[in-house]
Amino acid sequence: MKTAQQKDIYLGMGESRSMKKGEKAAIVCCSNQRSQSERGTLKRLDQVLRSMGVIPVFSDRIYKDPEERRPTGKERAGELMKFYQDDSIREIFDISGGDIANEILPYLDYEAIADSGKRFWGYSDLTTVINAIQHRTGNEAVLYQVKNLVGAHGETQQNAFEQYLFQGSEELTRFSYQFIQKSSMEGVTAGGNIRCLLKLAGTAYWPDLRGKILILEALGGKREQLITYLSQLKQLGAFEQAAGILLGTFTTIEKEESAEAVCQLVRYFAGSEIPVAKTQEVGHGEDSKAVVMGRYMELAG
Repeated sequence: MKTAQQKDIYLGMGESRSMKKGEKAAIVCCSNQRSQSERGTLKRLDQVLRSMGVIPVFSDRIYKDPEERRPTGKERAGELMKFYQDDSIREIFDISGGDIANEILPYLDYEAIADSGKRFWGYSDLTTVINAIQHRTGNEAVLYQVKNLVGAHGETQQNAFEQYLFQGSEELTRFSYQFIQKSSMEGVTAGGNIRCLLKLAGTAYWPDLRGKILILEALGGKREQLITYLSQLKQLGAFEQAAGILLGTFTTIEKEESAEAVCQLVRYFAGSEIPVAKTQEVGHGEDSKAVVMGRYMELAG
């Protein structure tokens, strides 16, 4: 990154009230079920949340069971809706990722979700659920993996997360960025993982990108895959509609090439007129910050 001044952006709590100690949060798995080997990680997550004053309530559909068939999309949607309809649940954290989250979308009760006012948290493949909920209900959702609390940067993440939930602190959602094209953008946020976002193309769950800030990040995918995704976004008219692009981390291509390689490709496909900024603090890293989707954001270089 050689251009533009580094800045911070804060996406705060808005009108959503902070949690209170002793309130419950659901732990769900709307994408691929988790391996039995993750039980230790989720046990630590349970302990960390309880130490903060959050009472986790785990879904019955978390783990793979070799003796049982995989739950259908309708069944996983029903499990999620159970928590939306439970008035004792305050927040909903999805701890999965993978490939199959979009299978649940036709079976969700979007009216009930809208009325609940609850926030859905997830990342990666849960980009499909986040954008569908935000598009169909207007509710905010959070691009964040709650398992970061027990990852390599656990202590830092725990402090920021706890302060965000209970005090409305900005640290979890404050990240640094640099402009690589133009010097300002503003709009409501949409997007997430680029591969998973594109699963929604042509469906009733595709977000309206007009005037939005389009968030894009990725875990896998080399140059050829990124070219494919950016080509599809261009052909969908996304870059003509969006007010700006905020790039998170693109883990594989940045490791094999560079962050600048990502920026060059985006500028090539998006054109020279749309503002583009880059952050290294949003994506699949265990140190990643949270982004509130459906929240107004203003960035300036």
